Amino acid sequence: MSQTMSQTLSRRELLQGAACGFGGLAFSGLLADSAAAATAPNPLAAGAPHVRPRASRIIFIFLAGGPSQGDLFAPKAYITSKHGQEIESPVGDDGQLRVGVARFLPMAPVRPVRPRGESGMMISDLLPHLSGVADELCLLRSMVADNKAHAPAALQLHTGHIFEARPSMGAWLSYGLGTENQNMPGFITIHPPRDGRNYGAGFLPAIHQGTPLRVPRQDGEVAITNLRDPDIKPQLQRRRLDFLQRINRRLLNRARTDSQMEGIIQSFELAFRMQAETPGLIDLSRESKQTQQLYGIGGGPSDVNGRACLMARRFSEAGVRFVQVTMDGWDHHGDIRNALPGSCAKADQPIAGLIRDLSRRGLLEDTLVMVSGEFGRTYWSQDLSGTSPIAKHGREHQQESFCTLLAGGGVKPGLTHGETDDFGYRPVQGQVHLHDLHATILHLLGIDHERLTYPHLGRDYRLTDVYGRVVQEILS
Repeated sequence: MSQTMSQTLSRRELLQGAACGFGGLAFSGLLADSAAAATAPNPLAAGAPHVRPRASRIIFIFLAGGPSQGDLFAPKAYITSKHGQEIESPVGDDGQLRVGVARFLPMAPVRPVRPRGESGMMISDLLPHLSGVADELCLLRSMVADNKAHAPAALQLHTGHIFEARPSMGAWLSYGLGTENQNMPGFITIHPPRDGRNYGAGFLPAIHQGTPLRVPRQDGEVAITNLRDPDIKPQLQRRRLDFLQRINRRLLNRARTDSQMEGIIQSFELAFRMQAETPGLIDLSRESKQTQQLYGIGGGPSDVNGRACLMARRFSEAGVRFVQVTMDGWDHHGDIRNALPGSCAKADQPIAGLIRDLSRRGLLEDTLVMVSGEFGRTYWSQDLSGTSPIAKHGREHQQESFCTLLAGGGVKPGLTHGETDDFGYRPVQGQVHLHDLHATILHLLGIDHERLTYPHLGRDYRLTDVYGRVVQEILS
C-alpha cells in the first residue's frame, strides 16, 4: 500500500466503498500490512476527555412516534378522576392549534401504573420487565422539546436543531472521543430512522456518520449491505483497494483540499477492516440460549427488537462509542387502548434484558442507556371522529412535557426527577430541555459541551448550540 495512504475512514463513504465491490473476508496479516502502511492521523483514534468520564459509551433506544408518558410512567390523579368528562382547556391561552382536539376529554391510563421496586418508581403494568429493573432506572418526567411535528422533533432529539442538517449526537461523540476499536466505526445505528439527517455527520467529517445496519430476519440476509464479496479473495481485494487508493490519493494531492475525497479514502480502509470483526458481532448464535431468552428472542413480538438490543450490547462491548436502536410504532393517534399494549410487548423485554445483561457483565456502570421518544402525548383524547366512545380515542403530540429513561453510566439509579401540573402538561419542577439532556450526556462521557466545537461558515458550532446545562441533580 502507498505510504501516503490514510488509515482513517468514514461512514457515508464506507457504503460507497462497499458498493464498489470491496468485500470479502479480511485476514489479520492483510490488516497488519494495511495499518503499517498508513501514516495519516486517524480521526477515529480514541480522544482525551475534558473531565473525568462517568461512562465510556452510550446505547440510545429511540421509541419513534412519541410514547404516552401518562399511560406508562406519569399518571395524574386529576385526569383519572375526570376520565371521559369534558373539562376546560388545560393549555390556556397560548394560541397553539390542537389538531383533532375539539374538546378536552381526559383519558385515564389504559392499564394501571403502579410503584415499582424499592424506589417506588411509577411504571405501567404494560411494562412488567422494565418494572423489574425499576431500581436501575433514572426517570426524567419533565422533558421539554420545541416542536410538535414528528420530523423536526426527532431532528432536535438527535441533532439539537429543528431544521438544519446538523451533526447528530453519535457523530459529535465519534468526533470528540473516536472509537475504542479501530476495526469498527464510532457510531452504529440499528434499524436507523427514516430521515438520514438523524444519524448524519452534518458539517463534521463524513467518517463520523452512523453506520446503518439491520437485524437479519432470515438465514443469508446481511446486516450491512455490500460489506462482503465472497467472489473476491482477500489478497486480490487488497491489491485492488491499494490501486484505487493510489489513484484517489493522487487526485487528492492535486486538489490539495477535498473533504469528500479524503472521506472516501478513509472509508474504503474502514470497510476493509470491518470485515474482520463485524461478522462475528452480528452472529447471535454465539450467545447462550439463556441470554437470548433474556432479551425476548424466540419468535414472539419482542424477537426483532430483542435481537437489535443484543447486537447493540455486542457492538458496545466491542468498543463502538455510540450505538442506536430505533423501535417504531409509538404514534398512537387513535385506539391507544388496544394499540399501546402491542407496542409495549415489542419493546419491554428487549430493553429490560439489555439493562440486566449489561449489569451482570459489569458493563452498566460505564455504559449509559437512554430510552426516549421525540416527544410525549397528551393526557386528553384526540377524538379523530368526534363521535367514537372514549375507549377508541388516541392521544395527540405533546412536546411541552414528556418522559425519558436513563440507566447506568453515572446517573442516579431509582431516581424520579421532575414533575408536571395536574393536567400533565407543563413542567412545575425539574424541567430538562433537550439541550440540557445533550449537555448532560456529553458530560457523562467526559466532554464539556461548550468546548466540543467545530468551525463552520465562519463560527464555531456545538451540539447544544448556545444553550444547555448539565443536570447535576441526576448525577450519581
